[in-house]
Amino acid sequence: MNGSCASKAEAVPRDQPFEVAALDGAARAGVLSTQHGTVPTPAFMPVATQGTVKGLSPRDLHELGTKIVLANTYHLALRPGVETIEALGGLHRFMGWDGPILTDSGGYQVFSLAPLRKVTDAGVIFRNHLDGRELFLTPEGVVELQTRFGVDIAMVLDECTPADAPRGIVENAARRSLAWAHRSLQAHELPSPLLFGIVQGGRFADIRAWHAQELVALNFPGYAVGGLSVGEERSVTLEVAAATVEHLPPGSPRYLMGVGYPEDLIRFVGMGYDLFDCVLPTRNGRNGLLFTSSGRLNIRLARFQKDDQPPDPLCGCYTCRHFSRAYLRHLSLSKEILGCVLATTHNLYFYQRLMRDMRAAIVTASFAAWANATIPRLEQEYEP
Repeated sequence: MNGSCASKAEAVPRDQPFEVAALDGAARAGVLSTQHGTVPTPAFMPVATQGTVKGLSPRDLHELGTKIVLANTYHLALRPGVETIEALGGLHRFMGWDGPILTDSGGYQVFSLAPLRKVTDAGVIFRNHLDGRELFLTPEGVVELQTRFGVDIAMVLDECTPADAPRGIVENAARRSLAWAHRSLQAHELPSPLLFGIVQGGRFADIRAWHAQELVALNFPGYAVGGLSVGEERSVTLEVAAATVEHLPPGSPRYLMGVGYPEDLIRFVGMGYDLFDCVLPTRNGRNGLLFTSSGRLNIRLARFQKDDQPPDPLCGCYTCRHFSRAYLRHLSLSKEILGCVLATTHNLYFYQRLMRDMRAAIVTASFAAWANATIPRLEQEYEP
């Protein structure tokens, strides 16, 4: 797609980019305003790490109901590089996506690429995983990269610790992340993306509370909770997420990073979170695991060999309207690219429909009853 599809940037009120339109308990239906349009929340962001959601075009994403996507600053800075993206009109034009874009700062790579990096108070030194060259990320540099990309929402550089990290290491990482947040704000100039702070603190509720309160005092336009889904038990994820959200301001968007399964997204919305991203719908789709209204379905199982039903009879996506379980099983076992595309299409449609259903339940003040009826169905393995 050429650059003509990219929409013009719009003025966004920096002090109040988020409006809560309806409340049902702690669950919120809101609207997040960005330079490239508004995002109704709850919202799920498909992961476009390299500037693409694997297997799908921007047109596909629009048809699935996607309002905002997530890309990664670290990976795009390495390849193709900020100079290339900037010269070609910014990330929206480069990837042919005219909706809002949020970029992660590279903080997760501090965790995931631990053997290839060194963390100091100044920033993070990475050994480039592509060619071995050195890359130095600083809080100021990360803000500059995201601004030059032209994205709508930028994340501060933070230090994400492993799930089993001892208290002392987690405390040091939280203090360093707070100092980096200060520096990020100082480097943040208008016009530029909305800049979100990121709460760290591992599994320690008191560190999380302290870090959240310190970030809120800096008056970011939005707040993320990071450092979860990094190997901890699911119960810990839920417990920490529930405790942390209590310290985030009610008038700001709340972004829970890197999670999760559909049933858990319902729980997180019930806690008061608004934004989510996760590789599960795309990665699982490529591996033949589909999310359905009756639970998770492993399309590769032998019992689907002659099954002429759609993957989910209650789903209206392109995949379910045109193809059978038997055909998807054949494609997956044959390692055909179309199998990945069709499964990913279904899974992302399922996630986006889930967001719309949650919003409707909040607006009609029926969220708790809807959640109680829906979660048990989603948690089960599909039984024909």
